[in-house]
Amino acid sequence: MLLAGCGAADPPRQEDPLVVAALGDSITAGNPLFDPDPASGFGSDERSQYEYWAERELDGYEFRNCGVFGERTDEIAARLGDCAEGADLLIVQGGINDIAQGRPVEDAAADLREMVAAGKAAGLDVLVADVLPWNNGHPQADAPIARLNREIAAIARREGVRLLRFHEELEDPEEPWTMGPGLTDDGDHPSVEGHRRLGLLVADRIEAG
Repeated sequence: MLLAGCGAADPPRQEDPLVVAALGDSITAGNPLFDPDPASGFGSDERSQYEYWAERELDGYEFRNCGVFGERTDEIAARLGDCAEGADLLIVQGGINDIAQGRPVEDAAADLREMVAAGKAAGLDVLVADVLPWNNGHPQADAPIARLNREIAAIARREGVRLLRFHEELEDPEEPWTMGPGLTDDGDHPSVEGHRRLGLLVADRIEAG
């Protein structure tokens, strides 16, 4: 009976991956070359999303892309519950469309603060991203982006969550307030290389805990 049972033990249980809910606008979606919605009309190059690169760097994590093109922070906030269902971590990103559509920075900051607080209340580990440079909006959009990014940094400090410095990661040191050469294809969104750099930043911040 002992011999019959030898080697018949159940294999070790594979741990379920930790789910990262990535909530945001077109930057999260992966535009211009990718979108999680096949009907969006954007491309299907999965490398054009920071989640792709972050997931490649991290063992035991699975990223859920909840990015939607053109959404303001109030519209993003309305999707938080569905996106974060069953997740372990939440990344909150947004704000550039509020600025592009002339919405007050204070309103966008309030929405982002509420999303961070809601994620924490749900027991999630939360990270919040600041707003990228906007080449096509430069220089007019620089001041509101700076104001919103100061608000986002303050939210991260007050709420005790990690700040993803997307702006700093892609900013051109030779031409501040713009994404650097090769980091954007259309002046609005990161290129594949830009998404790769954001993904490595996300992975590093998650690993740092």
